Amino acid sequence: MKYISASIVVPVRGNFIKNGVVAIDNSGMVTGVYEEDDPVVQSVKTEFYEGVLVPGFVNAHCHIELSHMKEKTNRHTGLPTFLSEVMKMRRASEKEIVASMEAADKQMYERGIQAVGDHVNTEISATLKTRSKIIYHTFVEVMAMVKEDIQPRIDRARDIEFFFEPDFASITPHAPYSCSKDFFKALRKMIGEDNLLSIHNQESEEENKLFRYKEGDFLDFYKEMGLNADAFKAQARNSVQSYLPHLPRNNKLILVHNTFTSLKDLDFINRQGRDVFFCICPKANLYIENRLPKILNFIPDQDRMVIGTDSLASNDTLDMLEEMKVLVDSFDHLDFLQILQWATWNGAEALGLSDVLGSIEVGKRPGLILLEQMNNLRLTEKVVSRRII
Repeated sequence: MKYISASIVVPVRGNFIKNGVVAIDNSGMVTGVYEEDDPVVQSVKTEFYEGVLVPGFVNAHCHIELSHMKEKTNRHTGLPTFLSEVMKMRRASEKEIVASMEAADKQMYERGIQAVGDHVNTEISATLKTRSKIIYHTFVEVMAMVKEDIQPRIDRARDIEFFFEPDFASITPHAPYSCSKDFFKALRKMIGEDNLLSIHNQESEEENKLFRYKEGDFLDFYKEMGLNADAFKAQARNSVQSYLPHLPRNNKLILVHNTFTSLKDLDFINRQGRDVFFCICPKANLYIENRLPKILNFIPDQDRMVIGTDSLASNDTLDMLEEMKVLVDSFDHLDFLQILQWATWNGAEALGLSDVLGSIEVGKRPGLILLEQMNNLRLTEKVVSRRII
């Protein structure tokens, strides 16, 4: 048994504790959380750390398969050009891909990430995930724009899903611009209500243009990639309002990026009565579109806000602390305790893991991360993370 103490312990679920003490057994399970004057900890040896002790982070959106693509794409090109670059350059040897994934997995764990929602197109990450110290939920992406592709691609996704742990994998649409209405209808028939969904949403204004007017850069992207866009019809409304009614209604859903999601879109989503989480990936949003979502629009839904890193094709790190720094630096109304919940508890809730991590509570194995050089719970550029457990 270890007794870990820090200047401030932030359980996330409950008030922070000055000079608090966390009892943790050899398996990493929390067995107690105490005030410094609690009789239980008066007669035990504690390990004290100067800093803020928090639970491990939950990276709600990643593509570990693309880790070999670091520094291979151009910044600020917009989403259609970025996608074109990824599709043209993602091929590499299995050895290179695996080595890059292993390095990325190691980096994420060392920097305090306890769980990841990871999108895949192949089974290549399966072996890594069985050995990792991180808990992964794997989303097997499906792209199907024409009817004849739907069943073969669903079958392929099922084959890929088989390689991952059944309780920690699910089939999901890739994005509204890569899936047809017919595919969404087929998806509703084939999955159960326990199938967690995670879809890229409104990462670019070009996506909204495509659905509103059937105009914009996506049409050039389809032509360049040899893709058939005949299934798309102008909807006279933004993408999320066009496709969301066709998604399975009772499944938990993570909408990822939301860079160009408007207040009207959010009102539409909330009126649907769905179990929806909103994931933002700040550094990737800046990398691709050089723009962040209008975070103030999401504050009424902040219990539903989660954070992701996206991939090393669109980021130079897979570091949740760096994502949080971008948020507090860019939005004056956000504070550390607020976004810490997004990066821990909310992410665990979104991935169905809140019974085992996301907060420092008895019976959980959340990991313990020390944030050093903080000043009165203010997150600045100087703050660094260190894994304690």
